[in-house]
Amino acid sequence: MMHARPVYKTDAAKLSDYFTRNQSHFQRWDPLRPVNFHSVANWQQRLNHLYTEPRTEYWFALADAEKIIAHCALSNVVQGPFQACYMGYGIDADYQGRGLMPNLCQTALAFGFQRLSLHRVMANYMPHNLRSGALLARLGFEKEGLAKEYLCINGEWQDHVLTSLLARHFNAPR
Repeated sequence: MMHARPVYKTDAAKLSDYFTRNQSHFQRWDPLRPVNFHSVANWQQRLNHLYTEPRTEYWFALADAEKIIAHCALSNVVQGPFQACYMGYGIDADYQGRGLMPNLCQTALAFGFQRLSLHRVMANYMPHNLRSGALLARLGFEKEGLAKEYLCINGEWQDHVLTSLLARHFNAPR
């Protein structure tokens, strides 16, 4: 049974397996990565850093006892007058289209708005990534604009639709 949970410091091997298994699937949505970027050792180093205070990043996974099949990250968390972050996510190619991502993203958003007291969560997607746009709309994110050549993805500068969700518009899972 899959359930949404925080990523644990002990998840390096599971994260390495998940991202390695889905390398070709994620390639069109990700920046170019060094060869060992998803090695167990590199993931362990990243997780050790992730849990260092002050934290600016929080990861969540959809997982069972053996493997991770989806992730959702709140990154670049800024407190103070901004109280905002970015949200990124992905799902295993074999599990797409099953309606699993909203629950995982809702878990991350509830943490961000309720535990971190964020005011705003931003998530951006490439205009041709229709699944991502539909997920964000389902979660209540509103389009704010289009950023030309916003990120270098898979070696090419890509436009991105900018979206956000404000705390007052978040519908917590019941």
